[in-house]
Amino acid sequence: MTKLSVNLNAVAQLRNRRNLPWPSVTGIARIVLDAGAVGVTVHPRPDERHIRRSDVFDLVNLLRTDYPNAELNIEGYPTPAFLELVAAANPHQVTLVPDAPEQATSDHGWDFITHQALLSEVSAQLAAPGRRVAMFCDPDASTEALQAAKAAGADRVELYTGPYGACYDNSDAAVSALADLAETAHAADALGLGINAGHDLTLANLPAFQSTVPFVDEVSIGHGITADALIFGFAETVRKYLGVLSR
Repeated sequence: MTKLSVNLNAVAQLRNRRNLPWPSVTGIARIVLDAGAVGVTVHPRPDERHIRRSDVFDLVNLLRTDYPNAELNIEGYPTPAFLELVAAANPHQVTLVPDAPEQATSDHGWDFITHQALLSEVSAQLAAPGRRVAMFCDPDASTEALQAAKAAGADRVELYTGPYGACYDNSDAAVSALADLAETAHAADALGLGINAGHDLTLANLPAFQSTVPFVDEVSIGHGITADALIFGFAETVRKYLGVLSR
């Protein structure tokens, strides 16, 4: 079964609209973990427009105290400040993304060949017992690019599913986007890379993704789950996504 990590950025962004402590990032983390999510994901950006540094350590304390089997996945561009945060928080998984600080959200994967030296250096710094290093990957990455990711120290690649998510009103384009993702997943698996996926996956498009794209270890979903939680509540929404992932 593909595992589910719930991205809490949207929860933090909603909280940050007011100088108030709700909705609680750790409170929602409790709900989604109790509902069956394997872990939580955060992407702390330098301007703290959603997840704050303090949120990271609040989640670390929550998981260590009450959910010792749950995983924390921290995403980010490998600046010195980010690497310092990872060293202090010691998450189970680090996902490296090529985002510029001003980006609203991730919108492309790494050029693994061009940035192989950087990623190799960073992966060596991040290596720790029990920790995975994932690298954000374009949906149509070539085998050569995936070989460079593996050589750079990636344990997993995270397939960027944004182009597929953008096909919500174009079924033909969705089929083509899924074909790219499936081909990349086959190539990554053949190289011994684990596979994560995320970005704009929803209850509507996840079933086709799940039935078409093989070998996916984990999906990280935040915006779609948060949107559905406005209707169903977080616990029921997580159960609905887990129902799709178990098919």
